Amino acid sequence: MSKEPSRKEAANPEFEALIHYIQESRGLDFRGYKRTSLQRRIRRRMEEVGCEEFTTYHGILEADPQEFVALLNTVLINVTSFFRDAEAWDVLRKEVAPHLLARKGDRGPIRIWSAGCASGEEPYSLAMLFAEALGTEAFCNRVKIYATDLDDAALNTARHAIYTPRDVESVPTPLLEKYFERTNNHYVFQRELRKCVIFGRHNVVSDAPISRIDLLVCRNLLIYLESETQNVVLPRLHYALAGDGVLFLGKAETQLARSKMFEPVDLKSRIFRKVPQEYRRSLGGSLTMAPDAQNHRSNFQARLLEGIVDSTTTAYLAVSGEGQLVFANAMARRLLDVAEVDLGRPFQDLAVSYRPAELRSRIEEVQKTGRLVRIEHQEFLRPPAEPIRLTIEVSLLYGRDGKPFATLLGFTDTTRTHLLQQELEAAQESLETTVEELQSSNEELETTNEELQSTNEELETTNEELQSTNEELETMNEELRSANEELEVANEELRRQGEESGEYRRYSESILRSMDVGIIVLDETQRVRSWNRWCENMWGLRSEEVLGSPFLELDIGLPVQRLRLPLERILDRDSAQPPVVLDAIDRRGRSVTCRVRLSPLLYEAKETRGVILIIEDLTEQARAEAFAGYLGRVIGQSLNEVYFLDPDSFHFQLVNRGAETKLGYPLDTLRQMAVHELMPDVDAERFRALVAPLLSGEKQEVVFETVLESRHRGPYPVEVCLQHFDGERPPILVAMVHDTTERQQLSAGDGTAVAAS
Repeated sequence: MSKEPSRKEAANPEFEALIHYIQESRGLDFRGYKRTSLQRRIRRRMEEVGCEEFTTYHGILEADPQEFVALLNTVLINVTSFFRDAEAWDVLRKEVAPHLLARKGDRGPIRIWSAGCASGEEPYSLAMLFAEALGTEAFCNRVKIYATDLDDAALNTARHAIYTPRDVESVPTPLLEKYFERTNNHYVFQRELRKCVIFGRHNVVSDAPISRIDLLVCRNLLIYLESETQNVVLPRLHYALAGDGVLFLGKAETQLARSKMFEPVDLKSRIFRKVPQEYRRSLGGSLTMAPDAQNHRSNFQARLLEGIVDSTTTAYLAVSGEGQLVFANAMARRLLDVAEVDLGRPFQDLAVSYRPAELRSRIEEVQKTGRLVRIEHQEFLRPPAEPIRLTIEVSLLYGRDGKPFATLLGFTDTTRTHLLQQELEAAQESLETTVEELQSSNEELETTNEELQSTNEELETTNEELQSTNEELETMNEELRSANEELEVANEELRRQGEESGEYRRYSESILRSMDVGIIVLDETQRVRSWNRWCENMWGLRSEEVLGSPFLELDIGLPVQRLRLPLERILDRDSAQPPVVLDAIDRRGRSVTCRVRLSPLLYEAKETRGVILIIEDLTEQARAEAFAGYLGRVIGQSLNEVYFLDPDSFHFQLVNRGAETKLGYPLDTLRQMAVHELMPDVDAERFRALVAPLLSGEKQEVVFETVLESRHRGPYPVEVCLQHFDGERPPILVAMVHDTTERQQLSAGDGTAVAAS
């Protein structure tokens, strides 16, 4: 691909050394570019950094790697715009695109290559054109646009697809509104369409072309190349196109006006269609045209051979003598992730050169020895898919002259074979192990047989012993059966006693619950063992709350600490203690008076095993007694006479002080007398007749007037009111006696006054 330098170029070895350094250090091959244009652009950059000599600039590039970026931006003139040369794009839209879509049908894939895409305006123009023709969904499903350039900075800009308002001035307004999004005074190309554009670094001069392209756009690139370089690039572009693919050049590029490789579709717009040709690949990897006489037949054979190689299940790669990848069939592209843009690249730069196996040293070995190298069952990881096993064969390809011109690498999927081999080896090992185990088992069985014979003899002896033992067991069984019957009788008796005990316990608990006194049973440690319902109602604690608790620590209204000494005495002396009367507070907060009786809890041996406390509520009784005392004092001090008489004999039982004073007799004397004995006008029969209705219950009281005989005063008139209290024990007859002397005197005085008047 290189050419002999001209005299002028040869006269400037410093410039050629600079170009060679750029190629070696950065892989930028400028050898095919026009020397005058290239030298002019490099000098422009040298002037910007204040440098005059190529050797000096060479040193700057070595010292500052960033200078390469600035140099590349100067050399590679990225002049582009959306729909540049609008008339040519109209022809492409109206004539070329419809013909291409009709040829591809409704579902055929469409492959487009934008070579020298710069900052992306050209491939995005193609995307909008075909999206309008197909619709967005069909475009995304069918169209792939490959956009390549040498300038990494321009490619980075293209991938982001962010443009200024000035950049999109040439985009028609409907397309701008439809395919761009306005953000922060910038326009961003639609993300969905952007996914269909694949950007990559590619040199059309030195790198292998992308194949099976339906539309190749290479505008204003050839004009920067020398004629010899153009003669190399044009066959590559021709090879890249499909059978009737279309080439779209720049307005100033007239190289194809008389070319036999292309026929014009629209010469003015520089749109050409491929004329099928046959290619031969030189040892260096470049493409050359075959003679016209055998073009048709050879082209058919080439397509046939390509179809056969692509249909095989073995992945094939071919590496040229210079170490470049020059061929990859369809299986290799699928299995090894080799893209068409990788053709022409150094094999050592590709991942397949060291994965799934290190192949660079193997290729060198084959090239040195000429012998085939085979790598069996190499594991190949392809996340997220399952790993597979590949058998790799590396061999030389020989030309008709018998000399090797390339190295062929074949990758065969032997995963199934490897698995079967592993299974076979495992089965063989298992079989060998089984045979050994069987032999060992056979020996063990023989030994076991001898042991069994000996054991059989021992078992016969043991059997006789067991028969004797069995007879003994039968005798023992009869004894056990008899003992079991006795136990059943005893068990039945225990069950009956248990039921009686339970019934007695329930009976005792019922008695305790029914008693109208509190009953508390304490054990020897003064812990509560029984707590009846009266105690629950009085002190507000349920039995389950106090059972097992120390009695003297209970927080109830009863001052239990005052019972400590009586309890200790009972437990020490086994004798009852006198009752203890205590003032307490019941669960409702009312003051109550309780009498506590303490008795020892005696077992059959009259051994004290605890204390029984019987608590009586004396509150009402105490109140009644207090009231009775109060009432007695009131009656006793009263001046009126009050007699308490025996209902049967009418003898005095009790009289108050007023009665003793007026009657003139002491109580002891009065108790010997009947009340009617002091009534001169009333004898015993008459008095009994007076009180008969009272005693029979016909009347509640009897009132009559009579005269009482006082020991000192003599007779005096009285009014007697009798009441019978038969509900008391014993029944009592109460007489309220009122002296009526003054009343009679007043009555007599009133009568005299009336008579006098």
